Amino acid sequence: MRIAFAGTPEFARQALDALIGAGHGVVCVLTQPDRPSGRGMKLMPSPVKQAAQAAGIPVLQPRSLRLDGRYPEDAEAARTALRDLVPDVMVVAAYGLILPQWVLDLPRHGCLNIHASLLPRWRGAAPIQRAIEAGDAASGVTIMQMDAGLDTGAMLHRVERPLAPDETGASLHDGLAADGARAIVDVLARLAAGDAPVPVPQPEAGVCYAGKLLKSESALDFSRPAVELARRVRAFDPFPGTTMALPGFDQPVKVWGARALPAAAGAAGGDAPAPGAILGMGPEGIDVATADGVLRVTALQKPGGRRQPVAEFMRSYRG
Repeated sequence: MRIAFAGTPEFARQALDALIGAGHGVVCVLTQPDRPSGRGMKLMPSPVKQAAQAAGIPVLQPRSLRLDGRYPEDAEAARTALRDLVPDVMVVAAYGLILPQWVLDLPRHGCLNIHASLLPRWRGAAPIQRAIEAGDAASGVTIMQMDAGLDTGAMLHRVERPLAPDETGASLHDGLAADGARAIVDVLARLAAGDAPVPVPQPEAGVCYAGKLLKSESALDFSRPAVELARRVRAFDPFPGTTMALPGFDQPVKVWGARALPAAAGAAGGDAPAPGAILGMGPEGIDVATADGVLRVTALQKPGGRRQPVAEFMRSYRG
């Protein structure tokens, strides 16, 4: 089969590598334009572009695919290139651009999306992190036949993955990237053999929207329960991270590890401490009062520093 691939970050690169490794004919790759990165803000290609160039696959980097948008010349050039390549199917994984109807209609078998959730739960931009933040027992990958809606297309294949108690955004990302890569190879093998999975419409019940991660969400709000804050710390690792104020620092410090304790572990008797009050510091953690229970912070990062277990952090802390 002739495959066009659209994706940008590491999650998508693993799927592209799997397709190449399985012997599929990837005729072109669409990916986001190179972005400034690092201290020198040098333009850097996306992980998908790097993988495509290493495999000798042509790369398209339109700023938009909308023919009536801000960059109609980019969209028209991409449409011409795709028409000339005549792909049988387009595989999409975390591409970052909305696909207009002309793209959805162009391949013979349409566009298949690798979505990092068990649809219809967690449609949208950040399904991996929102699943952990919400305390879901499981996540997964859905291979979906794309339509004009936001992650509303019919489901072709789903792979479930239980969430570990210490699951982070990074660990779930890596697990789902591998699951998605295997799943799309399986679906395309069936499609090529004439045994395409039967599309299953998404149910109306259980739809959730996974909103984009915002840096403004990083600051831990201790008026929330400790269990919620501990989940957010894990969900937002590595991006956008979480922060808290700590005496001795004029900037927030990053929090990379935390767990919830019952209230009695941080305070003995008397009135309940105000949320955000530091109840104790030691090599096991920094205990902070919350609206319900205590958040024990176990790994931090000073401004301009590196991640440290709390025992190492405390050796040089002068609060």
